[in-house]
Formats: sequence, structure tokens, C-alpha cells
Amino acid sequence: MHIEKNSVFFLFLSFISLSCAAQLQPVYSFQKDDTILKKTYYDRSIGKKDMFLSLSDKENARDYKKICEDHFKEIGKLWRSDRLVTAPEANGYLQSIVQKILSANKELKKTDARIVFSRDWWPNAYSMGEGTIAINAGLLVYLDNEAELVFVLCHELAHYYLDHTTKAIKKYVETVNSEAYQKELKRLAKTEFGVNKQLEELSKSFAFSSRKHSRENEAAADRMAFNFMKKTGYDCNAIKTGLALLDKIDDSLLYKPLALQQVFHFNEYPFKKKWIQKESSIFSQLDENDSPLSRKEKDSLKTHPDCTKRISLLSDSLASIQATGEKFLVAEKLFNRLKKDFFVEMTEQCYRDKNLSRNLYYSLLLLQSQENIPVAVYSVSRCLNQLYDYQKAHQLGTKIDTENKSYPAEYNDLLRMLGRLRLDEIVSLNYNFCKQYASLMKGYEGFEGQMNKAKKLKE
Repeated sequence: MHIEKNSVFFLFLSFISLSCAAQLQPVYSFQKDDTILKKTYYDRSIGKKDMFLSLSDKENARDYKKICEDHFKEIGKLWRSDRLVTAPEANGYLQSIVQKILSANKELKKTDARIVFSRDWWPNAYSMGEGTIAINAGLLVYLDNEAELVFVLCHELAHYYLDHTTKAIKKYVETVNSEAYQKELKRLAKTEFGVNKQLEELSKSFAFSSRKHSRENEAAADRMAFNFMKKTGYDCNAIKTGLALLDKIDDSLLYKPLALQQVFHFNEYPFKKKWIQKESSIFSQLDENDSPLSRKEKDSLKTHPDCTKRISLLSDSLASIQATGEKFLVAEKLFNRLKKDFFVEMTEQCYRDKNLSRNLYYSLLLLQSQENIPVAVYSVSRCLNQLYDYQKAHQLGTKIDTENKSYPAEYNDLLRMLGRLRLDEIVSLNYNFCKQYASLMKGYEGFEGQMNKAKKLKE
């Protein structure tokens, strides 16, 4: 039965290859950023540094300055990277939506917020506090409509308007310099046994205290986001659907699960089950009560905790809306195309960031879904060659993730496989992979070089 399934799969691939061999278009063209606009945004962001530093009190000025220096170093690094998107079409679309929010809310008309998409894969959006607001590609690809994007934008604008970042920095500095915290550190310094454990408990206590403070900010930002959004003409029910999406986003899949045993099975080089076979000690089935993490700790580790509670806190406000707004007011077709484009963009960004396991995972998902096939094939072949180079240099562990229960099962399978492949097995996989798509990829820039490298290593 297993052989029959593989045969059907590869017959399908053969059909796709024959139908596409004559022409590779449309091939995805990566977005080219506006470097002048990015430099302008960078200058405006760094220009806010002195204002931030002036907010510290004299007593804790040294600590506050150190944190602000580090914070603005990260902001500068972000704007100088290729992660943020200033490409005209994508950025112009985003600014059209932002303007609808700003024009409907007089308190936001003078904002200096610089709002952009990013190519980062993790499903999040954030405000850096000095005006930089980013919506990650890893979040955009999951959103259903503009209205959900508008809620995310309103929420981050609310964080900036309420000055939550500055307040959080001041709160942290005050806490670590407080008499109670310093007294506890001195007591632990004199303790002979169990110091590390007690320090860990103190850190946990502080972390949960900070998280509580952060969750209060989230609730406040949600309330203000509702007030911003209800004036825009967009459907405020997107607040509920958006939060519901965030609640389960760690377990969501954009495409059907990756079938490794099919995409890496070749007639001349069959897939080896030992590559992904679990070892019983890796994932022992723990009872909920036996888990080393408490419920409180587990919740704190979610990408977006407390979403169900956040929905309930807004239920009365949402019920008060009489008219139903629109899900799209700018460009529905462009929104849906950008979602697909940004999946490719974040796949490429993973490669640029040398996160090779995610680059390979997303590339294989694209290939399996039959979207942007030439881009996906090239990306897989390039990544496998890079994996070979890093393993040969004994650096592979720094370029791939390690298995984690929070990851999808098929991603853990891929990670397990990458950790077990020998050099000759990586070469054989890539050689047979390239050979399978050689006719389809004829003329595709860069692919021939990857195929020749795999062939040379094989020989």
C-alpha cells in the first residue's frame, strides 16, 4: 500500500513536470525594498533616543541608560537588516490601511509611528516603543481579511499611544533596584546550598510579575484598539475572530502536513524510515500533572496567551456595535496575493538568517502544495547543499532547530531527520532531488549550479 501511494504521488509530480517544463512563468519575483524610505525611517527611529534617555530618574539613570542603549541598538539593527519591508506595492497597501485608521481617530493624526511589514516567520506583531511597528509575515499569512489586520494595527498603535514600552522599561529598572529585590539577592549570595534553584525561583517570580504587568497592558491595548477600530468602517467582529486565531496559532497549519516520506522518496534512492523513527526517550507521553511545567508556566510560554480571556473582556463592547462593518475596504485581491507572496518572502528570510531547518520546511510545504514550484525546488536544492557544507564543518547544530513539543509533528520529523543524516545521505538526497526536477528547472537561474554541486559531491 505504501508503494502504491508513492507511485500515485510521483505520477502526479511527473504530470506537473511535463505540463510546466515548457515554461517557468509565473515565477515569483522577490520584493525590492525602497532603501531611501528605509533610511528615512531608520533616522527617525534613532532620533528618538535622546527623548527616551531624558525620561529616566536620577536615582536609576545608569541602569535606564544601559537598557535604552541596548534597546536602540536592536532598533537600529532591525532597520539596517533586510527583514523590514519597504517595497512600494506592499508598503503602499499597508499605508493605505493605516491612513484609514489615522484619519478616523483624531488622537492619532499627529502620530509619528512608522508601520511596516516584516519578513520574519514567527506569528507576531510588535511596537518597539519609539514609533517602529512591525507586522510579521508569519502573522499576515494566517489572517483572513483586512479587518483582522486592522485590529492588529489598532492594537499596536494603542501600545504606542499608551507608551507601554517606556513604562515597561521604567518598571523593570525600578523593580530590580527595589529594596526587596536587592535584599533577596544579598540573602541568596550568602546561601551555601541551593543557590541556583533559589535564583531560578526568584527569576520565575519576577517573570510572572512582569507578565502580569504585560497582560494588563494587552487588555488596555485591546480596549483602545476597539475604540480606534469602531470608527474606521471595518467589521469589529474581526477582533473576536482575530483573537481566536491568535489563541490557536501555535497549532495552526497553512498547508496540509508535510509528507517527508513522499517528497524525499526516489526510485533510485528510497526514503529510509530510520531517519525519522522516534526514540522512546525523546517524547515520553507525560500525564498533564507529571509535566515539569505548571499550567501557569505553559500559558506564559504561548505566543499569544490569554486570548480567550481577552475576548470575554471585550464581549460587552463588541455587543454594543449596532452596524456590521466591512471586511475589506482597500484591496481584497491584493491582500490575498500578499499573503501568498509573504510566505515565499519569509521562507527566503529564513535562509538569509541561516535558519536552514525552517527554510527547508517552508520550501517543502510550497513544493508539496504546488505553489511557486520553481522557487521551491531551487530553495530546497540550495538548502540541502548548505546543510552539507555546515555538517562537514561541524556547524550544523547552529543552523537547525532542535525538536520541541510545541512544533508540528512533521517539523519535528524533519528536525530528527536532519540530525541523523550522514554527509553521503545528504548528497544522495539532493542529487536525486535535483535529477527529478532537472527538466522542469531547465533555464532557472541558479538551479544548474546547485545541481552541479550535488552531482560533483555524489561523484
